[in-house]
Amino acid sequence: MRGVGNKSIWSSDNTAGYLFILPWLFGFLIFSVIPIGASLYLAFTRYDILSSPEWVGFANFKEMFTQDNRYWLSVKATLAFVFAAIPLRLAFALIVAIVLNQKLRFLSFFRSAYYLPTLIGGSVAVAVMWRHLFGLNGALNSFLESAFGITDKISWITHPSTALPSLIILSVWQFGSAMLIFLAGLKQIPKELYEASEVDGAGWLQRTKSITLPLLTPVLLFNLIMGIINGFKVFTEGMIITGGGPFDKTLFYVLYLYEKSFRYYEMGYGSAMAWVLLMVIAIFTAIVFTTSKHWVYYESKGD
Repeated sequence: MRGVGNKSIWSSDNTAGYLFILPWLFGFLIFSVIPIGASLYLAFTRYDILSSPEWVGFANFKEMFTQDNRYWLSVKATLAFVFAAIPLRLAFALIVAIVLNQKLRFLSFFRSAYYLPTLIGGSVAVAVMWRHLFGLNGALNSFLESAFGITDKISWITHPSTALPSLIILSVWQFGSAMLIFLAGLKQIPKELYEASEVDGAGWLQRTKSITLPLLTPVLLFNLIMGIINGFKVFTEGMIITGGGPFDKTLFYVLYLYEKSFRYYEMGYGSAMAWVLLMVIAIFTAIVFTTSKHWVYYESKGD
């Protein structure tokens, strides 16, 4: 087989390249392609790990949508988390990025400090710390008592009305990654645009509305997509901090998937849940991409 310029695709240069990526290809095949194919098959079976899979067709999906009340509780908790945590985190990250884009003293220190929660935020240690902070005798209740004299203590992570908000606050606290991406986008905006707007008499708010936000929309699109994906996959917080309680208020989708698969050994049911989750994420992502043409501004295309 011949390539461009009568050079074989199996030339020594190409062969070396294939050899370099071979470990990655091998890992991708073994740890991604084959497991994905296996989970698709298992989604249509009843499989408890200890015995051979039994083909049941769409029985798992039927049970999921029509008989499993806890499944819909997990959907409700996850959607509530996604629709609350993602906008708050993006808004907070954008505000902090705009502030850190100014000429401030010790700017590098502040950038590192604000990014640190994201660096360690998904760890079990931080989840345990958060559980103690919002517990009955945690720092939050101590602060409320000392600052406002509130002595009626509650466990914020076990109360039905505050458990989910406490996890949303943790998610917002992990805004550092989005902030750095916003900050990189702000650095790419030409300063000449701000200088010209200042000459025309535009104030800071008008410059932000007319220059900063439109030119940041491609970065916002990226952060939004990544936020949606990570939001639907939230797991550690619900697992370590609340255990899915109270009354399944924080029973996130992936946490329930984990319980079905590894606590109740319903691996086929868990695989079906995983594929539904994949479809939901794909639908939300497609909606964002489809609507982005109405609100994302690309400078090369003009208005």
